[in-house]
Amino acid sequence: MSRFMPVTQVRLTNVAIVRLNTHGKRFEVAAYKNKVVNWRNGLETDIDEVLQTTAVFSNVSRGVFASQQDLQQIFGTSDPEACCRIVLERGELQVSEKERAQALDALTRDIASIVSEKCVNAESNRPYPVSAILSAMKEVHFAPNLSRSAKTQALDVIRRLKAVMPIERAKMRIKVSVATLLYEVVVARVREAVAALAQRERDDVAFELGDAAE
Repeated sequence: MSRFMPVTQVRLTNVAIVRLNTHGKRFEVAAYKNKVVNWRNGLETDIDEVLQTTAVFSNVSRGVFASQQDLQQIFGTSDPEACCRIVLERGELQVSEKERAQALDALTRDIASIVSEKCVNAESNRPYPVSAILSAMKEVHFAPNLSRSAKTQALDVIRRLKAVMPIERAKMRIKVSVATLLYEVVVARVREAVAALAQRERDDVAFELGDAAE
């Protein structure tokens, strides 16, 4: 005798689960682990490459879909893709303790590398090595969040590290070459965009007028 699976259930295997607990409800999506990380870091933009199926579950392991009523009430929409995006962005990737520890270590180093690249010692104007940033992150008891990108968390780290070390964002020097007639317009725009111009260089343009001999 054949057995039929209810339409409210679907079985998925070898999946990475992203889980969001909110308003007393559990919502899950079935995804590919590496793709979830790439999605959150902005390296992957095609949601179809991230999800194994465009559906929101209350329990992926049991194959039970979330109710349309819960989706509408909590997310303000029952559109499957829109709800999946919310769970992907806000939910927590479910991994083993060993995988989680490895992921947190890698994320911490990524954050420290970004801070090292973007900042300098406010007193010497020299960059900090990654090891110094990692040490300072421990001092301020920074705990990385796997649900947020390294770039976003690096900005938080920079603000917190100011309490324990002289650190500031590295200043950028920009050189722009423009036609003489556009010079004043461009300078005005640049002044609006940056705090100061490091150097203002302008080549003198000589005009020579002579009699036109026929």
